[in-house]
Amino acid sequence: MADLYLTLIWLIAIVSIVVGVLGTIIPALPGTPMIFAGMFLIAWWQDFAIIGILPLVILAVLTALAIVVDFVASALGARRVGASNWAIVGATLGSIIGMFFFIPGLIIGPFVGAVAGELFAQSTVQQATRVGIATWIGLLIGTALKVAIVAAMIGIFISALLV
Repeated sequence: MADLYLTLIWLIAIVSIVVGVLGTIIPALPGTPMIFAGMFLIAWWQDFAIIGILPLVILAVLTALAIVVDFVASALGARRVGASNWAIVGATLGSIIGMFFFIPGLIIGPFVGAVAGELFAQSTVQQATRVGIATWIGLLIGTALKVAIVAAMIGIFISALLV
């Protein structure tokens, strides 16, 4: 029976980590929190004997950093070119709606949303386009940073398991 529990715990943890990795790219999924939850579950199940407190603290800090990057990256890109609050709202809505259209929607959604929001704020088409591009670049940079953070998290986790 203990083997069944162990298998179930590992299965839940691995599914959480895999879905979390996908969530690093797909905005609707809480990527790094799910990865951390899976890793924490394994550490907890092993009474923190193999994966101790220090690696978990580092993983928690990286999770928080990824969450901050997620919120800040596209907003900074848009703010850099003078985006209105409506553009930020539009980019967020574009990201949410875009996820239903898979990869093309994830790429185009934030851009279209930012442009629409900026136009709603009475900006020129030229300014709205500039805001859309800056938002998209910020989102791209943010995603790249999150992927790097997730790679570091997985590396730390695997090294803690193997040491």
